[in-house]
Amino acid sequence: MRIADMNWMQLADYLAHDDRAVVPLGSTEQHCYQSLTTDLLLSERLAAEACAPLGVPVFPGLAYGIVPDLLAFPGTVSLRVSTFVALLRDVLDSLASHGFRRIILLNAHGGNSPAGLLATEWMADHPGHRAVLHDWWGGPRLRRALTDIDPVGSHGSWMDNFPWNRVAPSPETAKPMIDAQQLRGRSPVEVREVLGDGNFGGVYARPDDVMIPIWVEAVEETRNFIAQF
Repeated sequence: MRIADMNWMQLADYLAHDDRAVVPLGSTEQHCYQSLTTDLLLSERLAAEACAPLGVPVFPGLAYGIVPDLLAFPGTVSLRVSTFVALLRDVLDSLASHGFRRIILLNAHGGNSPAGLLATEWMADHPGHRAVLHDWWGGPRLRRALTDIDPVGSHGSWMDNFPWNRVAPSPETAKPMIDAQQLRGRSPVEVREVLGDGNFGGVYARPDDVMIPIWVEAVEETRNFIAQF
């Protein structure tokens, strides 16, 4: 349940019997033909659907993350690592002050990985609390489901092209995978020159009858993770 649909008294009642919370982590960045807020849309929607039957509250997602390499693409916004970590620490501290003891950071952006180290550091300063970074695309069930369809895919390709973050028609073609070594040590302008439209490689889109079962798998696997946390 989203706290956007609750008041503080309802949240206080929840804290009387449970201490879990979910904080979606997103990003505002180029996603090829997909929405610039793809990572935010996916993390917030996934969190809400996964938590609905569990009754675990979902806080508003962090719309900005760490993505300096894509800053040459209009609309991309990147936080400094220090800013991102400080912001997230303040969020965790606030939640802990209200009685939340188990906090899941549901992440949709690979650049937000410093949140994992922060969570470990934060727990060392807060005995009796647990915080964990959970990448929505990283669960073993979902990874198998994806690779069974096509092992070739990445940022801006079919793997994160769902009806709710699709804002323009995608080419009915595939793009060769970008060699990650080509991007190392390059400026944002040079990264844009290498990437072109922003797809890192793979088919641009797949039919919804392929993508919806993938989403259902992601929701169920995330729900199981939260239920057992």
